[in-house]
Amino acid sequence: MFLFLSIFTMWLFAQPTVTSWETQRIKLYAKHLEREVELTLIVPFKGNKPLKKLPVLLSNDGQDFAKMSLPAMLSRLHKAGKVQPFMIVGIHCNENRMNEYGTASQPDYKNRGNKAAAHTQFVLEELLPYLRATYKTPKTPKSTFYMGFSLGGLSAMDIVWHNPAHFSKVGAFSPSFWWRKKAYEENYDEDADRIMHQLVRQGEHKKDMKFWFQAGTEDETEDRNNNGIIDAIDDIVDMMQELEKKGYTRYVDFVYDEIKGGTHDVATWERALPPFFEWLFKK
Repeated sequence: MFLFLSIFTMWLFAQPTVTSWETQRIKLYAKHLEREVELTLIVPFKGNKPLKKLPVLLSNDGQDFAKMSLPAMLSRLHKAGKVQPFMIVGIHCNENRMNEYGTASQPDYKNRGNKAAAHTQFVLEELLPYLRATYKTPKTPKSTFYMGFSLGGLSAMDIVWHNPAHFSKVGAFSPSFWWRKKAYEENYDEDADRIMHQLVRQGEHKKDMKFWFQAGTEDETEDRNNNGIIDAIDDIVDMMQELEKKGYTRYVDFVYDEIKGGTHDVATWERALPPFFEWLFKK
């Protein structure tokens, strides 16, 4: 009993004290995107000072954070002992979202995603160095993560998969894994034409990389192969199979969270975030 109390006391004093989770809005000029990028940061504070040297979670579509009540959510999770302190950095998109998000190596069949490589360069060469200089965020991939929603989820998966020296975990919520080289009417082939699946198939196993996938059962209604499963779920299932072929194990290296009645919207993704945060930042 004494040993247990001693260990608990040591753990308690080792935890950074968090008195609040605050929202900060800043703007950072991105030379690779040739535009000013707005960022929403959710940062744990001790008194009136932000905590530093914390794990960091980047996110596409940071403009949606205001709808998700993230500071209150994180405060509840932290007070319940479910997550350690961390910071989230939301990258706002603009009218070029369909071009800046995607797969960096190749646009889709409509040439969407033609600025995805520039977005990746901004993240790696401008945003991460800024966060490390300003907030002393760790330089190790084991403390640096990425998430995204819909097309932003595809982008997050692409960036993490190709940059294991920077990231170790990714959360892809309702990801656009349908991203393809050909239109359906152009002799479309699932195996050859879904871009992210092919990139994983052509890649190598990345040690210690882990994945979280989420979909709602009402994410969409399309069922291109008429198998009774909507494409949003089918594409994730196929992605998990590709990862298994690379040596990753379900429940150990990747998690799939299917929300019954979940739709393709911010409200569903807000519901999906707490278990993801617990998985990512559990104490």
